[in-house]
Amino acid sequence: MAEEAARVMRSRVLNPKWIAAMMRHGYKGAFEMSATVDYLFGYDATASVGKDWMYEGVTAAYAGDDEVRAFFGEHNPWALKAIVERLYEAADRGMWSPSEEALSILEAAEEEAEGFEEDRT
Repeated sequence: MAEEAARVMRSRVLNPKWIAAMMRHGYKGAFEMSATVDYLFGYDATASVGKDWMYEGVTAAYAGDDEVRAFFGEHNPWALKAIVERLYEAADRGMWSPSEEALSILEAAEEEAEGFEEDRT
């Protein structure tokens, strides 16, 4: 199962082509990206298949990329907030040990997501 999780991470979750395809779908694409992070969390919580590089990769690709964050802000800021919250929860549960860079990215993305939400309400 760990090998399959690693394959899915490389071929889909962290694949720039897959991310770009999701971005073409607007709100629904952002939702799917958030759901994908939930799936990683769920599989890791039940089968311990997650590795730090997976969480670091998701953090960098989804929360650390300016273009992707802007996409979330425009189409579904709640998805970005959900991703950040799930990544924090995984760290709090000891499922990964985030680097200082990852923590900085998450903090900035959390603030940005809250700003997006305030702009929409």
